[in-house]
Amino acid sequence: MSAAYCAFAPGNAVHAAYHDSEYGFPSDDETVLFERLALEINQAGLSWQTILVKRPALRAAFAGFSVDRVAVFGPADVERLLGDAGIIRNRLKIAAVIDNARRIQALRATHGSFHGWLGAHHPQPKEEWVRLFRHNFRFTGGEIVGEFLMSLGYLAGAHVPECPVYPRILQQSPPWARVEAPRPSSANNATASVQI
Repeated sequence: MSAAYCAFAPGNAVHAAYHDSEYGFPSDDETVLFERLALEINQAGLSWQTILVKRPALRAAFAGFSVDRVAVFGPADVERLLGDAGIIRNRLKIAAVIDNARRIQALRATHGSFHGWLGAHHPQPKEEWVRLFRHNFRFTGGEIVGEFLMSLGYLAGAHVPECPVYPRILQQSPPWARVEAPRPSSANNATASVQI
C-alpha cells in the first residue's frame, strides 16, 4: 500500500480496523502469518477492499487458516472452494494457498516455524526476499511478498511517521526497526587504530 493508506483508511468502515490494529504490526502466530500470506495471494489483481470484505468467508473456507487443516485439503476441497461465491474462486490461488500450507509444515522441520524461517532470513533487501519466497512458496511475486513482509513489520513503510498508528507499532519493536546500524568495516577499524 502507500502513504495514502494512512490518510484514507482511518475511520473507513472497511479499512479502519485492519489499518489501526493489524497492518505493520509484528506477529509470531503461525495462523496470522499464513492468513496474511493467503490474503496477499488472493489480492493479486484485485483491490484490498475486496479482500477485506471477503475475509470472513475466506477464513471459513480455509478452516480458520489452520496450516495443518489446510495442508490436508484434497481435490474435493478444491472443488468445494471453487463453488464458494464468498471467496476468490481462482484455481491457481486456491492451489497456492493449499500448497503453501504444506510448505509451511516443511519449514517447521528446518526452522521450527514459519516465524522462525522469516527470522532466520531477516534482514535482507526486498529483491532477496522475493527470490527466497519464489524458491520456497507458490504464487509469490514481488508485490505479494513486499506487502506480506510490510504487513508484518519485516519491511518498513506500512505507515507514515505522522500516522497515529506508527508509534504503536514502534512500541512492539517490529523486525525492520531492530536492524542494527551498519558497523564500520574492518578496513575502517584498521585505519582508525593506526597511530601517528
